[in-house]
Amino acid sequence: MHVNTLYSCLATLSEKHSFKVFWKPSFISALTPEDRCHLNGLAVVKGKARYVTCVNRSDAVAGWRQRRSKGGCLIDISSDEIISENLSMPHSPRWYNDKLWLLNSAAGDFGYVDMKNGIFEPVTFCPGYMRGLAFHKNYAIIGLSKQRSRTVLSDLELDKRLEEKNTDSRCGLFIVDIHTGNVLHWLEFEGLISELYDVQILKNTSCPTLFTFFLSLDGIAPFRFGL
Repeated sequence: MHVNTLYSCLATLSEKHSFKVFWKPSFISALTPEDRCHLNGLAVVKGKARYVTCVNRSDAVAGWRQRRSKGGCLIDISSDEIISENLSMPHSPRWYNDKLWLLNSAAGDFGYVDMKNGIFEPVTFCPGYMRGLAFHKNYAIIGLSKQRSRTVLSDLELDKRLEEKNTDSRCGLFIVDIHTGNVLHWLEFEGLISELYDVQILKNTSCPTLFTFFLSLDGIAPFRFGL
């Protein structure tokens, strides 16, 4: 199961085609590669896909780009009901400790949705464009990216809040106490890395190493990145 953002749907693998549609929002009238609502996040509850986030309920090609600030919503795919709306480019919905957590990315807030009234309750502000959320015990691990200039990720409420707090956007990981909202630790990336897209917990693992490849003047060469 994965979020197919380009086709505005949830999809599974297919033996004959690129993917097989599992679900799409009721406001999407056609299955076309137009990224109409920027469907981007999936929350799983008891092993089943349950909630998704999108940036806007648009049914036009790339229509979400014109309604970024307060057009986002959380949808229950079991009933096709809008659980929460007026969100700002929400990402990474997660069901944890009987709460639906998400990143209200364009506003810079990490928090949860009150499922009784649909109101988003901010827990803490993070200085960066948030994508990627994982949990361990009482801690949330949040991925942050630096702002892009003159793109769809600029001119957001996040920019105003960063200016008010007299700070710049950062790329890295923030560890937040979900009960107090305090930022307990953080790790910043500098240099070539300026954006993160997801965060995962590797249980029972220490000193993990990632092997990948890059193109050099002499051809393809291996590259190792360790933490």
